[in-house]
Amino acid sequence: MGYLYILMTIVLTVYGQVVIKWQINLSGSMPAGAAAITIYLSKLFLNVWILSGLLAYGLAALAWMATMSKFELSYAYPFMSLAFVLVVFLSVFFFNEPLTQHKILGTALVVAGIIVISQG
Repeated sequence: MGYLYILMTIVLTVYGQVVIKWQINLSGSMPAGAAAITIYLSKLFLNVWILSGLLAYGLAALAWMATMSKFELSYAYPFMSLAFVLVVFLSVFFFNEPLTQHKILGTALVVAGIIVISQG
């Protein structure tokens, strides 16, 4: 069950990142000026998709607490790096961000690190 908690933490975290980026892209850049920024952020905060991303973060925190009840922190935390791996690929797929050689190499190193850490 512990690995399910890790998976839930990762999936919910990634969902929050991707959905918030999606909605920010639709809303445009943050404007200049305190009043304009306040209005911009207020609209974002009332956006149902943004709220779902924030809810996902909250649920991810709960799943992480459950994870901590099953594993040592030094063992479980490196698995959170899988969120970075998923975000890289989802960013390419959903937002047409470039998948450079550096991103591929960095992602491969993260995965290799997770494999090494999970062995001990």
